[in-house]
Amino acid sequence: MTEQSVQHRVSAAVERARTAQRAIEHYDQGQVDDLVTAIAYRATRPEVAAELARLAAEQSGLGNAEDKTRKILRKTTGTLADLKGAPSVGVINVDEAKGVTTIAKPMGVIACILPSTNPGATPINNMMITLKGRNAVILAPHPKGEATCAESVRLARIELAKLGAPEDLVQMVSLAAENKEAGKAIASELMTQCDYSLVTAGPANVDLAYRSGTPSHGVGVGNAPVIIDETADVDAAVEKIVMSKTFDHATSCSSENALVIDASVYDQVMAALQDHGGYVVPADQKPQLQDAMWPGGNLNRNVVAQPASRIAEVAELPAAEAHQSRFLIVEESGIGPDHPFSGEKLSVVLTVYKTDDFDQALDTVESILAYMGEGHSAGIHSEVDERVEALAARARVSTVLVNQPHAYNNGGSFDNGLDFTLSMGAGTWGDNDTCENLTYKHFLNYTYLARPIPSTEPTEDELFGDFLVRHG
Repeated sequence: MTEQSVQHRVSAAVERARTAQRAIEHYDQGQVDDLVTAIAYRATRPEVAAELARLAAEQSGLGNAEDKTRKILRKTTGTLADLKGAPSVGVINVDEAKGVTTIAKPMGVIACILPSTNPGATPINNMMITLKGRNAVILAPHPKGEATCAESVRLARIELAKLGAPEDLVQMVSLAAENKEAGKAIASELMTQCDYSLVTAGPANVDLAYRSGTPSHGVGVGNAPVIIDETADVDAAVEKIVMSKTFDHATSCSSENALVIDASVYDQVMAALQDHGGYVVPADQKPQLQDAMWPGGNLNRNVVAQPASRIAEVAELPAAEAHQSRFLIVEESGIGPDHPFSGEKLSVVLTVYKTDDFDQALDTVESILAYMGEGHSAGIHSEVDERVEALAARARVSTVLVNQPHAYNNGGSFDNGLDFTLSMGAGTWGDNDTCENLTYKHFLNYTYLARPIPSTEPTEDELFGDFLVRHG
């Protein structure tokens, strides 16, 4: 594929998107909300969600269709609940005291680079949060998720046409090419030609976006460490953790990757984890599992988002219990490159650490994040609010979850106040531009209309008086 052919393919899609976007510049809030609601309604029909999930699981070979169906339904309804009634068109705020009126305007054409791990829910979410601002969107899925994305786009275009809106508000560009470099060239060209990009994919794609010269939102690397202290409700905590860790075979980068457990409840937690289907890998077989999961130092794709039975098979673990388990448990004490179980695994393998007290637990979390996952998230199961606040103050992450299942709630939930999203910013810690859950607000331009008000210029005493009293 020549550079000229890549440019032509992308420019044709971008020009169609620009034409479609200009056609809805005049839409009012009600018309915009109808576009978003129509896509959400179609995606949440049970048979549609199930079919998208089936396509996603079959083509990607990651996770399972049942959990992907639940993810599509939950994320889509949650996103619509967040967007419903939210102002995104024209005047969205008037501050009489400051004389400032805020006017929301579209960015234009948004490029969305999609991951292989969540090819069902992510395209729908991306379409909703970008269209909410009267933007057009061009989706570029990982080749393993192309069939799912194509079907999502097809259904969305049908709904747009029913409302008399241009179908080209939503398009897909294929990244499937003769080789990986050709696919990268298409993605890079798309991000270069569009007005903004959202990259919910790996670090290489985020870096590609930042080098495109176009403004971009990227996401960080997950590796969530979660503390369980001696005050935690162990049974409730373990139930949530296992539910989260095994959901969709741990495709989510928000899945708990390490538990940091107080020594006084360590045995109780380990017993509960095994009662919920966990298998503790014997210490003498840990190197064997490590070699299977990181051959040559790189994470083995054959264990990513696979059932525990498959991982046990790849690692040739001898015990029948390993092949019948829901997830594998590895006891660890080291952190860093020489201890890969301390990093992101994207698999149903849970690393556990024993700590003597809460201070050591904080140190352990900090070390894990320093190795991998800074900026993303951490969690704690505790009944001591001072400890919750201590973790939040110490951890270099965008989100700290308290007594919650991580994969379910990190990207928004009906029982916490976070925005529903499939894309979580990790701040400058994770080389991103925001620490927030990405939603429609991040795909709007704003004009601030400033009218004159009575002067608020302060006196010298108001500015420096208290300082001089304290410091002379």
